[in-house]
Amino acid sequence: MAIKIAFIGLGNMGGPMAINLVEAGRENGNKVCVYDLSAQAVVDVVEHGAATAVSASKAVDDADVIISMLPAGKHVEQLYLSEGEGLIHRIKPGALVIDSSTIDATTAKKVARTLAEQGIDFIDAPVSGGVGGAKAGTLSFMVGGTVESFTRAEPILSQMGKNIFHAGEHGAGQVAKVCNNMLLSVLMVGTSEALQLGIANGLDPKVLSNIMSKSSGSNWTLDVYNPCPDVMANVPASNDYQGGFMVDLMAKDLGLAMETALASKSSTPMGALARSLYAMHAQAGNGGIDFSSIFKIFEQNQNN
Repeated sequence: MAIKIAFIGLGNMGGPMAINLVEAGRENGNKVCVYDLSAQAVVDVVEHGAATAVSASKAVDDADVIISMLPAGKHVEQLYLSEGEGLIHRIKPGALVIDSSTIDATTAKKVARTLAEQGIDFIDAPVSGGVGGAKAGTLSFMVGGTVESFTRAEPILSQMGKNIFHAGEHGAGQVAKVCNNMLLSVLMVGTSEALQLGIANGLDPKVLSNIMSKSSGSNWTLDVYNPCPDVMANVPASNDYQGGFMVDLMAKDLGLAMETALASKSSTPMGALARSLYAMHAQAGNGGIDFSSIFKIFEQNQNN
């Protein structure tokens, strides 16, 4: 049976995700209504066949599924729970809310608990895969929520992603996401450091990358997303670090990881170091370029 989907937040990730839902709707009959503060972002999705509304509140009228992709926890809480304008007052009982924002687990649990009091299902479903994965529909979703809500959401998520994981109860998706991105940042820093060490000692980075890729140093950042310019085609490093996953976003996710570690009294020395490096890199004016540009920190140090 065809359903109505409301999608709120059409940024670099949300826009392509919404477009994939619109394209899937041509076959399954689902209707997609979108909203964003950016008029151009809305136009880009409407051109593919989505409907739109004058406000987020209007967009969710009669929606069976509501998906949000917002910058931070405060935006998610305000969208759903604020007095007067909060969507909790407009979403119909029995609807399913899928929040794909990367936020703190505490806020995810609060929103889930409060919506549940009104008979509204909620899952936190942050993603991995970057803008390329969003466009290609190959994202990984890390879901926190009940088994029933996960089962209900899976057919929708599969229209935007390739790997759909149920991490556990509410908030578990957010914890899984910060763990993944903390590891990703550590691997990117270590890969950059190793490549620069080789370059400083006369090795060709392409040759060294191939050697490490076929050896025990192999990892995703080396094999798929190499941070050294001109080693690999079609990655941000070979496009002046444009596109991809911004340094500011990695710094934000590492901040969430450190908050999560503090709450559970976990030891994360590598994650803490990576956060410091990315914060320093962002403060140096690199916040808007891809996170693989951390390579430049070691390049600059070597050249000094």
